[in-house]
Amino acid sequence: MVLIMKNKLINLNEYEIKNKIFSIRGLQVMLDSDLAEIYGVKVRVLNQAVKRNILRFPDNFMFRLMEKEYEPLRSQNVILKRSNSLRLQNGTLENERGKHRKYLPYAFTEQGVAMLSGVLKSETAVRISVQIMTAFVSMRRFISSNAQVFQRLDTIEQKQIIYDKKFEQVFDAIQSKDLKPEKGIFFDGQVFDAYQFVSDLIRGASKSIVLIDNYVDDSIITLLHKRNKNVKVRIFTKFSKQFLLDVEKYNAQYSPIEVHEFKLSHDRFLIIDNRKVYHFGASLKDLGKKWFAFSKFDKEALTLLEKLA
Repeated sequence: MVLIMKNKLINLNEYEIKNKIFSIRGLQVMLDSDLAEIYGVKVRVLNQAVKRNILRFPDNFMFRLMEKEYEPLRSQNVILKRSNSLRLQNGTLENERGKHRKYLPYAFTEQGVAMLSGVLKSETAVRISVQIMTAFVSMRRFISSNAQVFQRLDTIEQKQIIYDKKFEQVFDAIQSKDLKPEKGIFFDGQVFDAYQFVSDLIRGASKSIVLIDNYVDDSIITLLHKRNKNVKVRIFTKFSKQFLLDVEKYNAQYSPIEVHEFKLSHDRFLIIDNRKVYHFGASLKDLGKKWFAFSKFDKEALTLLEKLA
């Protein structure tokens, strides 16, 4: 089909053409709207000509963009600004004058652009296609000669994404108060600070809590009552009649606490979710009364639990 082209000499700058070449689906392509502008025809006319010769344009020559592929080009102003520039609304393209395109743009690969010169049968189309092919070749050479640079940039970008995610996790942890110190010292008089610290550890448990402490009383039950629902609690300690009575009364009303007699530990340990171990230099019932240190271990949890079994 012969299309009537604008009867004038069109001189295109190679830089201008390169600005209309995009990388989509790993291919270098040009959009139908940009090609129509270069060839001096309406987008509708260009696409009608293509449809009449559709067998010449297989998928590797031409494909329709998805909305998620076109939106970045539009929102980042990569497409050349024109007075009647297109905007995306509910899957339909609408220009400022109110005219509509029913579908998203077609993208033409280098082979597809070359085929257009055969569809748009004119000296102008042939001359312009030669200029476009030259720009494609130049872009391909540039990408090939700088492949390592692009690969390094991509690696840097991927690392940046990973770092951003890690920073987000850290900030989220700080915001939610899930980030706990791994070691430290509480001095005498810091009763509330120490109590608050252990309370947060207990609230942070999602599955289980194991306490190894030879000296416990009813204050420990109050502390452990801060646990989340369905979190299992086991206490390994020296038995006392009063404490057993306190536990019995508690278990009659709330989710039960298991108590096991244990006399082999000199130190105190709090195991959270079978993976975090906190060592305390003082019994939990005496937090903040005197100086005491605490420290966190990660790998020793299973060893301690195996010993308790």
